[in-house]
Amino acid sequence: MERPTAALSPDGTLLSWFRDGAALHPEAIAIEVAGEAVRYRELLDLAQRLASLLMARVGRSPAAVGLLAGRSLAAYAGYLAALRVGAAVVPLSPDSPLARNELWCRLSHVEAIVADDGGVTQVDALAARTGAARLALRSGARPWYWTLDAAPFADPYVARPDDVAYILFTSGSTGEPKGVPIRHRNLRQYLPFCVDRYGLGPGDRLAQAVALTFDASVFTTFVAWCSGATLVLPRPEELLDPGRLVNGSHLTHWCSVPSLISIAYRQGRLPPGSLPDLRGSVFGGEPLTREAAAVWAAAAPRSVIENQYGPTELTVCCAAYRLPADPTQWPVAANGTLPIGRVHPHLEHLVLTAESGDDGEGELCVRGSQRFDGYLDPAQNRGRFVHGDPPVLVDDGPVVPADAWYRTGDRVRVGPDGTMLHLGRVDDQVKVRGFRVELGEVESVLREHPGIAEVVVFPMSSPETTLHAAYTGVPVDDAELAAFAAEHLPHYLRPAHYRHMDALPRNANGKVDRHRLAADLTGDGVTPE
Repeated sequence: MERPTAALSPDGTLLSWFRDGAALHPEAIAIEVAGEAVRYRELLDLAQRLASLLMARVGRSPAAVGLLAGRSLAAYAGYLAALRVGAAVVPLSPDSPLARNELWCRLSHVEAIVADDGGVTQVDALAARTGAARLALRSGARPWYWTLDAAPFADPYVARPDDVAYILFTSGSTGEPKGVPIRHRNLRQYLPFCVDRYGLGPGDRLAQAVALTFDASVFTTFVAWCSGATLVLPRPEELLDPGRLVNGSHLTHWCSVPSLISIAYRQGRLPPGSLPDLRGSVFGGEPLTREAAAVWAAAAPRSVIENQYGPTELTVCCAAYRLPADPTQWPVAANGTLPIGRVHPHLEHLVLTAESGDDGEGELCVRGSQRFDGYLDPAQNRGRFVHGDPPVLVDDGPVVPADAWYRTGDRVRVGPDGTMLHLGRVDDQVKVRGFRVELGEVESVLREHPGIAEVVVFPMSSPETTLHAAYTGVPVDDAELAAFAAEHLPHYLRPAHYRHMDALPRNANGKVDRHRLAADLTGDGVTPE
């Protein structure tokens, strides 16, 4: 998977790095969508023309541009156009409620909104509520890119590495979303590291399996574009049949959440040998179980498989584990998941351990070039950074020291060789009748039952706290599941109730939507905590 070392200009930005790639590979295919293949020079020209329209609509360079769009040419050309005028990119979701998109726009000071076919139904109302200019790009009988009447934007490019490249929003513990601004310089070491690690170059082809609101999209998009590879934009339903997508689109590399493995496998769409030409596979965003990895390895016998880890605040991913080619050499963990590997070599990490605790187990903290500078709302920085030796919490000031460590909130165990195993969240602990309970431990045990495919465990109040399990797979009698749990768990770790579901609700990025699932379970007369 290795090719010559990638090099990015140290004083560059996402746009300048894309332009450098376009200059090197002008006739290579940059993006494929809905039967259209767009070359690098063509995509750059589209972006330059859209940039002119954005400037005309706003009257100046906007602070931020919202992308109310999905996997479309309009979305990705709009992304580059926003960068061209020096704006921060704010991905929005056409599937989200209007009020949620409005909140994201207000928090990030969006002054223009680019919408594709999926976003046009909401863009007028969103623009009216926020005062933002709108640019609706439809792909009707005469698509927008055939009739784009604008000269390429000719003003000098003024963005700098310290400027914000994009802003993503993550869920907050208080219910208020957290805006995460990532600067161009946060990607300076990350992107060439990934290009080299995965051996990407012209002729390689990657599918975008997640929405732009999910930071894994940055990995797929710009690792492809910084290497001269092709980004393929599939329809959401195509992702449910990886074999057809990979083989039909001639993909060389795959990147998705692990959940897609189990979904495709249950539907009989991942038989052994079904992905014979896939060279590289990357999974992230959720724990990768040994069982799921084994299914993928059998389907893609020539593929190198990696498990990525990293919160949005650390610029997509900050650690990775490459599975040995021989599955018999894969490590065996008590929770059934595979390691998250080692932190990237250009970053530093430490493990915050409890007093008198195991020195190799605790909360992972990371610092370095990929660490963001703090949330849009400085009040949300409280408790998220440590500084000094020994590390102490950073004061609640608006400026986070450059050498402070970001507290990921993830509990890890570090092995003798430095490889880390993800053990769950430090804040995922609940108490049941005075006993401390880690929900991940209960889930890992229940996954061992032959009838269960996926399972999520929740603490519920009815009125006292009890555990409830929602699962997919074969419907199993509650008494059988209770007996199985009794064989493996102490009484305070056993769920009091079980609910079989045909499918667990998922968000736009394919992850299990725990909040929605908890709300669905309120129909049992209990209250989610």
